[in-house]
Amino acid sequence: MNGFLPVSREEMEELGIKQFDYIYITGDAYVDHPSFGVSIISRLLESLGFTVGIISQPDWKSDRDFKKFGLPKYAFLVTSGNIDSMVAHYTSAKRKRSDDAYTAGGVAGKRPDRAVIVYCRKIREIYGDVPIAIGGLEASLRRFAHYDYWDDEVKPSVLVESTADLLMYGMGEHQITELSKRLADGEDIKNIHDIRGTCYLTEPCNTPIGSAECPDYKQVCENKEAYARATKIQYDQQDEVYGKTVIQRHGKMMFVQNPPAYSLNSEELDRIYSLPYMRNYHPSYEALGGVPGIEEVKFSITHNRGCFGYCNFCSIALHQGRRITCRSEESILEEAEKLTKMSDFKGYIHDVGGPTANFRHTSCEKQLKFGMCKGKKCLAPEPCKALKVDHSEYLDILRKIRKIKGIKKVFIRSGIRYDYLMQDKNDEFIRELIKHHVSGQLKVAPEHCSAVVLDKMGKPHIEAYKEFQKRFYEITKGIGKEQYLVPYLMSSHPGSTLKEAIELALFLRDNKIRPEQVQDFYPTPGTISTCMFYTELDPYTMEKVYVPKTSKEKAMQRALLQYFRPQNREIVREALIKAGRCDLIGNSPSCLIPDIAVQSNNKNSQKNNVERKDNKKWQKNRKNQTHQKKAQVQNQHHQKNQKANRKFPK
Repeated sequence: MNGFLPVSREEMEELGIKQFDYIYITGDAYVDHPSFGVSIISRLLESLGFTVGIISQPDWKSDRDFKKFGLPKYAFLVTSGNIDSMVAHYTSAKRKRSDDAYTAGGVAGKRPDRAVIVYCRKIREIYGDVPIAIGGLEASLRRFAHYDYWDDEVKPSVLVESTADLLMYGMGEHQITELSKRLADGEDIKNIHDIRGTCYLTEPCNTPIGSAECPDYKQVCENKEAYARATKIQYDQQDEVYGKTVIQRHGKMMFVQNPPAYSLNSEELDRIYSLPYMRNYHPSYEALGGVPGIEEVKFSITHNRGCFGYCNFCSIALHQGRRITCRSEESILEEAEKLTKMSDFKGYIHDVGGPTANFRHTSCEKQLKFGMCKGKKCLAPEPCKALKVDHSEYLDILRKIRKIKGIKKVFIRSGIRYDYLMQDKNDEFIRELIKHHVSGQLKVAPEHCSAVVLDKMGKPHIEAYKEFQKRFYEITKGIGKEQYLVPYLMSSHPGSTLKEAIELALFLRDNKIRPEQVQDFYPTPGTISTCMFYTELDPYTMEKVYVPKTSKEKAMQRALLQYFRPQNREIVREALIKAGRCDLIGNSPSCLIPDIAVQSNNKNSQKNNVERKDNKKWQKNRKNQTHQKKAQVQNQHHQKNQKANRKFPK
């Protein structure tokens, strides 16, 4: 065997396995690395003494792949993979993607749209009433009735549409550990309704008492205010300390979400990351060109989980949660040592991070006992007064990794919260970050500059970025390096009118920033921003929110962020005229694009000058030609006279 979990009947038989305990079906190619959820859950099950077979990207139009291992002893586990299958397939403009980073050779189309539903229905079609548990990002973020951007409608819980028995939301280690033990003890999956971090369907008469109830599926389909209220309830109960059971009726059945699973402590995280991962894609993909998705993470180390940054457009709060948990220093250093022993390691660790790289502790002391503040953010619009800022432990870890033999450079690429960093009174971390951990460019995410839009994003105001930008370039210049900030920017987020888009364009102009890439807001399932996009309401204030929805306006807002591109001039001109900002069209340095009429006049003037020059040249040539012709005629007369004189001498 090659060290990977079995992916074929031959490998199953080679290990002497007659029936797998669990069969894991995934929409991704099989990559055995702790950045992939399938790898973590399958290796954890293996460590608990269970056998697991992997069916990767099965052909859903046929029974063959689903039948290759037969029935599992305990359950089928189903996931779409590391990301939502619709996001994997379509751009924010709903255009089909031409590639897929989680497929061998980067080939698109190896998984179906809404993969979790399709895979589960196929299992039911073949095997009937077998135990099925679903998990991963797609299942987690579609667990309640949710707005589906691609069909432009509200869809029921994925648990309803998939016909699975149990949904595990969040990271899943505690859930799968308890579930596997109880199934092994002979419990029926249909009766396991008390595991934290799981969801199930039941008859309304069995609804748990004291639950927080969302407006039902019918209501959220018909009433946008009801949808917004449901979103607020779901987020308000997403805390492992005080979160209640949340319910939402779907027709004749009640959907029940148990309170969130408890975060893994350092000891538990250390155990998860010490499992025997191969840290690569399965060898069978080598001939196909490998799996592109491994490249950025193969030599990366995850040191934390969770994010109290809590941006409204991000899914982390509803999936991983806001509480920070982290691995021990010993565990991280041990993994760094392992990387140096890999045959293709070149001395560069690509990242020591997580959802947010420089979060190493909970944001304040009280949340350990009382939970995260409901409806509030730790960093936006301004940092909370109770915020605890300390980079010393993270910095110490980075210093120790740099000293390990065989490591040339340690980069940080998974995102730095500059607003949190700037609250640190000790500047050691920012200095060492700039000196040792930036590969020429540091990616940061101000996202916008307008306070109106940033408030809807749940981001700090632009002053925090300006302060960081100033400090970054001061330190960079001071150490004699040439390094740059690469800001992530988002167009067309709820709250952004053309006025705010122009404000961002002017900010870019004034700061000499010319972004090569701009991300349109993408309404992915389950986020607060997606709720605003669909309902045009802020779920926490119920105030109206402006939402750019037409493809024309979204194209205008996107083009404004790259106003300097010649191919964008016409649509930027149209946007500026529509917004009443013709003052930004012209040839002065303060303008965004040149005036077409002035350009045209300049071209005509240049053309006239050329024509005048050409005319003078032609006249001069004509005069020269006339002189030459006269000279030729005179010369011919002279030659005739000479001949005549020779023939008839005087």
